[in-house]
Amino acid sequence: MVGARSPAAPRRLETLPVLDAGCGVNKHPGAIGLDRNPNTRADVIADLDRFPWPFEDGSFREVRAIHVIEHVADVIRTVEEFHRLLAPGGRVVIVTPHYTDFSSFCDPTHRWHLNSFSLRYFGDNSGGFGYYTPVRFREISTRVKLLALWRYLGFELLVNHFQWFRRFWEYYLCYLIRGKVIEWRLEAQKDLSGTSSHGNYSGN
Repeated sequence: MVGARSPAAPRRLETLPVLDAGCGVNKHPGAIGLDRNPNTRADVIADLDRFPWPFEDGSFREVRAIHVIEHVADVIRTVEEFHRLLAPGGRVVIVTPHYTDFSSFCDPTHRWHLNSFSLRYFGDNSGGFGYYTPVRFREISTRVKLLALWRYLGFELLVNHFQWFRRFWEYYLCYLIRGKVIEWRLEAQKDLSGTSSHGNYSGN
């Protein structure tokens, strides 16, 4: 288990470990793997839909959720858990299929089909919907991978270089020029104590 039950002295961000949430069999090198399936490379077995996860607040410098967010029961609550687990300034990497990609719908375990603006509720540009959650992230980057033909023709560069073009593409072009994968890199915005409205893991 990461962290002690009683509050410990703050550690430098770079000394904290990385959590690979829903690691499956392809756990990120050097990370602590978390998964519900014991037939994976997980170091900790837990149901990702039951909160809190078995780690203390602010235990990680980075949380990786690679093709996980589309499987969870509650996207907002899961991202709130990422926020709780990250130390101030820690980052989360979230990767998921774009909803226009074949892979988004061919897997019957996918519950959510997202676009590149789906996580805006957690940032300053929430479109008026920031009241869904109190946690906040700063967007480091949002990148969309397109199918190979459109990448070679330069559309991927335009989508990722100009936010106005990405919005235009999402509104009018993505059913023709289909997306493949979205990758968000977000930095947790929290006070220096790293406290969370959802509280510490008690281990009970």
